[in-house]
Amino acid sequence: MGNNERSTSEEGNNDEVPLMALNHVSRLCSSVENSVEFYTKVLGFVVIERPQAFESSFSGAWLFNYGIGIHLVQAKDEDRLPHEDKDYLDPMDNHISFQCEDMEGLEKRLKEFEVKYIKRTVGDEEGGPIDQLFFKDPDSFMIEICNCEHVKLVPQGSKEQLRLPPDRHIPPIELNK
Repeated sequence: MGNNERSTSEEGNNDEVPLMALNHVSRLCSSVENSVEFYTKVLGFVVIERPQAFESSFSGAWLFNYGIGIHLVQAKDEDRLPHEDKDYLDPMDNHISFQCEDMEGLEKRLKEFEVKYIKRTVGDEEGGPIDQLFFKDPDSFMIEICNCEHVKLVPQGSKEQLRLPPDRHIPPIELNK
């Protein structure tokens, strides 16, 4: 067996899901070029090579940074894209959230690129309140930037089922309760 393989007799539980981490988020785009420009210039993602099989199958781009990939796919049907008002920002909408170590710097960057956003601060939890910035990408997909490392995640049971990255996890997880 390889380093990551485990037998069910060693584990004692053959129901364990073999997931490791979030790999990528995929977004349909009205213009892959516009989305690449947004994600690289505004959020600092880097274009990476796509496997040749994808290049010949459909138009798109792969981006990576911060341990996560974003796969941009050229929409063939505009009806599959969000049809929301691009200026309407609701923190309760579906969104992807990125952890940020410099909220002021990111807010300055959004202003520099004239990205419309809303800012809010919630809670007064241990370690400080949570600051959030919400905005949309060129195809109206909601993005959140936050400093959620201030809030510990406390499992409500089954903490023995938690599988964490070997180095560290942000936000921190309280396992002693």
